[in-house]
Amino acid sequence: MTARRGMTLRAQWLGRQLRELREAAGYTLREAGTYIQRDGATISRFEAGIYPARTPDVAALLDLYGVSDPDVRAALMRLAADVWQEGWWDNYSQDLPRMIIDFAWLESRACRIRSFDAMVIPGLLQTPAYMQASMQEAVGDEAPQTRGMQFRQERQSLLDRPNPPQIEVILDESLLCRETGGRAVLKEQLDHLIELSGRPNIDIRVLPFAAGAHTSPEGPFMIFDLPGPYPEVAYIDTPVGGIYVETENVQRLILRYDRIRQRSLDPSQSTAFIKAAVDRLN
Repeated sequence: MTARRGMTLRAQWLGRQLRELREAAGYTLREAGTYIQRDGATISRFEAGIYPARTPDVAALLDLYGVSDPDVRAALMRLAADVWQEGWWDNYSQDLPRMIIDFAWLESRACRIRSFDAMVIPGLLQTPAYMQASMQEAVGDEAPQTRGMQFRQERQSLLDRPNPPQIEVILDESLLCRETGGRAVLKEQLDHLIELSGRPNIDIRVLPFAAGAHTSPEGPFMIFDLPGPYPEVAYIDTPVGGIYVETENVQRLILRYDRIRQRSLDPSQSTAFIKAAVDRLN
C-alpha cells in the first residue's frame, strides 16, 4: 500500500460529503481538526480530495458531525476504504493521466454502463487491431502506445468477470462505415460486435442515418450507474481531455440517451444491420 495517494475522483467525492456534513453541523475547519488532533489545513485537504482521509479519521469526524444513521455511516466508511484500496489500474498511474485511471475504476464499480458512440467503437468492445489503429490516429505516429494498449486491453477483462456490468451501447451508423485501420480491420471489428451482442449483459444498438437528427449532435458520452455511496456520474470526452459530470447534469444526459435509444434499432435489428455492413465489406 502506498503511503500517499494522489487526488482521485473518489477522494473528491468523499471530501465533498465530509465538507457538507461539517458545514451542516456548524463546525469550522479548525474545530474539526482539533477534534481529530490535526490542523484545519489538513481537514481542508481532506475535503478537497488532495489528501484523502483515512477510515479512522472519517469515523471520528462522523461522530463529531453527529452522523448516527447506520446506512449513511456504512456508505461513507465504504467510500473511505475504497479511496485507499489499490487496483490493477494503479500500476499505470505513472504512465497515464489520473482521469483515465479514474475511468477504469468507474468501470470496475459500475453495475450498468450506457454509452452513445459516434466517433469510435467503445474501448471495452474493441479488437486489438481496431484499438491500435484508433489509438495511433488519436495520439500520432510519434507517441508510444504500448502502455495505453495494455491498459485498454486490461480494462476489457471486466467483460469476463463472474458478475460483469450491464453494458448498453448505441453506435452511430457511421461507425459501421468508417474503415478505421482499413477494410479488414473494420470487418474483424464488426464480426466481434456481432459475437459480443450474443452475451446476456451486452446490448448493442445502431442509430441509423435514417433516424435523422438526434439529441447529441455534440458527440458521444457515457453514463455510469454506481451503487451507493457513489453519485450518478457521466463522462464526456473532448479533444483536450475528458469531463466528469454529476448531479442534475447527469439526468440531462440520461434524457438525451433515452431519446437516442428510442430512435435506434432494437438489438436484433441492430445485429442484422451490422451483419449487412459486414457483407458489404466482403
